[in-house]
Amino acid sequence: MSVKLGIIGGGVMAEAILSRLITAKVYSTYEISVSEPLSQRRDFLQQKYRIRVAFDNKAAAASEVLLLAIKPQALEAVVSELGALQEKPSLVISILAGVPLSRLESAFPDKPVIRAMPNTPATVGAGITAIAPGKKVENHHLSLARSIFEAVGQVVEVSESLMDAVTGLSGSGPAYVAIAIEALADGGVAAGLPRAVAFQLALQTVLGTATLIQESQLHPAELKDRVTSPGGTTIAGVAQLERAGFRSALIEAVQAATRRSQELGRS
Repeated sequence: MSVKLGIIGGGVMAEAILSRLITAKVYSTYEISVSEPLSQRRDFLQQKYRIRVAFDNKAAAASEVLLLAIKPQALEAVVSELGALQEKPSLVISILAGVPLSRLESAFPDKPVIRAMPNTPATVGAGITAIAPGKKVENHHLSLARSIFEAVGQVVEVSESLMDAVTGLSGSGPAYVAIAIEALADGGVAAGLPRAVAFQLALQTVLGTATLIQESQLHPAELKDRVTSPGGTTIAGVAQLERAGFRSALIEAVQAATRRSQELGRS
């Protein structure tokens, strides 16, 4: 096969993945084929990345690796369209939220299938992707999947039973962090800071703290203890966060998103 990676669906996450793969030279432009129903989106992808782009899903499916990047409700239609395809991929990778391996393996019998959950920071190469292997997946399939998703960030392997929790935490987590940054900036404005300065302070504080924890390997609780001095400003703020249930709110948000992912998987 001349096409090494076929992607069905040309949305934001698909573009993030193919862009980073090309930049990291994991694949060359001529080795990638994308199918996308919207003509405007097809034109954009072809002009920007110089890859093969088509309306027909069969063009992307005739590849060594097939990445499904469509809406979950479109899966049945896509599978039906590919039913008569003679040349089929050696590995199928799905980033469809809530779609279990059992359903994917039924759609692609006799093929190794990997279920993956990337998150939106993948668009800047700072994402994290959880992958769950199907029954027919071997080590070289996992290595191939890792090479694809390592182009957009870190990769962890989990059992499929944990994928809903992954969705609730890292899949939905960027929204929680964005709300926290927005709220910190609003707090700064309420305390008298100009909006632009408050936003810059909030954003860099979150980014810098995450970088510090990552590079120092400090436990978050230890970093918090280092910042809070007796009778100081930080402990006053932390006490207010505890009174407002900030910690519980985040825990419950992850649990709620996990439950919703489970519901979507059953629908």
